Amino acid sequence: MKKVLISVAIMAISMAAYAQNSSTISIQPKAGLNIAHVSNINGSGPRYGFVAGAEVEIPLSKLFGLSAGVLYSAQGATYEGLYSGVTCDQTLQADYLNIPILANIYIVKGLSFKCGVQPAFNVKDNLKVEARGNGASIAASGKTDLKSFDFAIPLGLSYEISNIVIDARYNLGLTSIWDKGDEKHGVIQITLGYKFHL
Repeated sequence: MKKVLISVAIMAISMAAYAQNSSTISIQPKAGLNIAHVSNINGSGPRYGFVAGAEVEIPLSKLFGLSAGVLYSAQGATYEGLYSGVTCDQTLQADYLNIPILANIYIVKGLSFKCGVQPAFNVKDNLKVEARGNGASIAASGKTDLKSFDFAIPLGLSYEISNIVIDARYNLGLTSIWDKGDEKHGVIQITLGYKFHL
């Protein structure tokens, strides 16, 4: 964990140092939709949420660039479970500050393939429980024992036209979200952004 955080810090400092000597960097505010799920939960379905933030990109050549950002990301899942012996619908709300650090490979003008690493820090978690049918009236809500740190591999494509950027990526979770078990986040993320050149 310490090695990951140190690597992230070194990369961020290197990018900032490069940025001071470059007039071609850009900043991209963006917002969009998450379709999130959690693996290894029987009968789980998606949780739809929002994502918003900004990314900075530094082009190193016509074909390659580096970017880093901070995104508020609403993640989690919906699934069926038992609560006090009653079948219930459960919604895991798990919101993170994601820090994507990406290599951007330009396939053709405007179209790029993205891959990299994404440390993330949990800022909000909640489990909502609602009874299903049969006149049951169970409803509950409360925090979970979600880990405070998550790590994922983002993979995706983006297309830019007239400074408007459409981005689609999949964030593949690599770390278990709880201390026990092997459940991991997976997030389809679609955003729309606008690139300002500095």
